[in-house]
Amino acid sequence: MPSSNDHRTLAFAAALLAATVFERRAQAQPQPLKPPGFAVERFYPSAPGGGWWVMDDLDMRGGLGGAVSLTTGYAGTPFQVTDTLHHFAVVSDQAFAAFAFAATYDRWRLYFNLYAPLVAEGQSGIVGGYQFTAPSVDPGTNPDTFADPRVGMDARLLGQATSPFRLGVSAQLIVPNGNRADYETDGTYRAMGRLLFAGNAGLFAYAGQVGVHVRPLDDSPAPGSPQGSELLFGVAGGARIPVRGRHPRVFIVGPEIYGATAFRSFLSTTGTALEGLLTGRLEGTADDGPQLRIKFGTGAGLSQHFGAPEWRLLLAIELFDHNSDRDKDGISDSKDACPDTPGPRTSDPKTNGCPPDVRGP
Repeated sequence: MPSSNDHRTLAFAAALLAATVFERRAQAQPQPLKPPGFAVERFYPSAPGGGWWVMDDLDMRGGLGGAVSLTTGYAGTPFQVTDTLHHFAVVSDQAFAAFAFAATYDRWRLYFNLYAPLVAEGQSGIVGGYQFTAPSVDPGTNPDTFADPRVGMDARLLGQATSPFRLGVSAQLIVPNGNRADYETDGTYRAMGRLLFAGNAGLFAYAGQVGVHVRPLDDSPAPGSPQGSELLFGVAGGARIPVRGRHPRVFIVGPEIYGATAFRSFLSTTGTALEGLLTGRLEGTADDGPQLRIKFGTGAGLSQHFGAPEWRLLLAIELFDHNSDRDKDGISDSKDACPDTPGPRTSDPKTNGCPPDVRGP
């Protein structure tokens, strides 16, 4: 008859065998994949001096001028993933500040944008065989540096600064910088090329764009991830309301709708982002001298996929100088008695900027 020691030995051997089999089965099961992260923000602002938040009013004019702006914004739930069993926001809160600078001359604009992440947080979990890790950005305990700085150039091809129809082009290079795990960058160079149009018709202003976002990163089929290059599109329109006061100003209010769709899954639900904003801006309209522009925007994702947030808030302050000089004689239009005909500078306001044959003997 087996002794109690034999029973204990057999039980220990059985337990050891079971643990070994369980461990091997666990090792044999596929482990969740871990996407390295990407630039989840799909708010691509226009250049300083561009007027609208994403569209561009193409009102570059005159001699050497420029603009400087400070923008801050918040996006609620810009990146969420789901399957039949799970649903959570990988990025639930995202806030940023952006510093931008632009130089303008005649129909041209050159600009530089620095994007600074302020807050990024969310939830971690597994969906569809992928292990998503929430970002962790906090200005106090875990700050991040500037992410994906941008340099760009805009040009107006047709129309004048205030024409009913203006046509232009835009090119932008995005330089990789930042932390992919915090959903700040793709880690690759990106580029954008856009065809722009805008115009003023009485008290109505409008603008729009269509273009291509050259995005090398393709992390499909990971849920919500980039799927390569994309088509960009958008349109904006609103009322121009003159504001009485010591200085000429105008208040422009109206909607702005924009989005992106991946070429490889064109206009599909999981490959298209669509967002709408109600925007307003108060800006100076003098021909020359420093002008102040204050902008606000609030809206939501019309299709809350592919990086479009559930809601968004935006605020910006901008200082710009049109330095309008239509005839390019070095005298601003507001002080030029003949703004469409070049002439020398004089001390008489009635002849300043006029050629001799116009001024008379």
